[in-house]
Amino acid sequence: MEKTLYQIFKTFFKVGTLLLGGGYVILPLLQSELIEKRQWIDDDELCEYYALSQSIPGLIAANLSIFVGYKLRKTGGALAAILGMITPPFISIIIVAKLLEEIVHFKFIQSIFWGVGIGVLMLLFLAVKELWRKSVVDKFTCWVFFLIFILSTCFKAPPAALIILAIFIGLWLQVQKKIEYGDKEK
Repeated sequence: MEKTLYQIFKTFFKVGTLLLGGGYVILPLLQSELIEKRQWIDDDELCEYYALSQSIPGLIAANLSIFVGYKLRKTGGALAAILGMITPPFISIIIVAKLLEEIVHFKFIQSIFWGVGIGVLMLLFLAVKELWRKSVVDKFTCWVFFLIFILSTCFKAPPAALIILAIFIGLWLQVQKKIEYGDKEK
């Protein structure tokens, strides 16, 4: 059954409403909405779109919504998805900007921000766990992860350089597999 533009908008509006803390926490939300509830995409597609969304300029959540929307209904789907994803944060920012100066000093509001921070941390943990499960599949990818981690944390390598390095390692690995297995693997 074809997905309507309204269904796409509504689904991404829901995700956009729940998205606190940035693009890294979007993975568990999208898994629930797009894979488990609607079966619009599968786990592998979500991981591919997520990786691509991190690799190109722009917000991860916005980029990812465009990829999924385009897969579902081409340009119209991409537009419905991005509008659904960005509308709730846009409205929230306008409301918070108007109220923030008046309410930020209340202990109740500070407690809410603290609770949101803990919730975001948990969503980040779930996203990392899922990405680890999908991306670190053997000893080689584990070593690549630790190499990138060390370059990032110990040597403060720029994120763009690390992404480019990971891309080249991935391409090199693909060439090695083609040499080893011939054209049997994609």
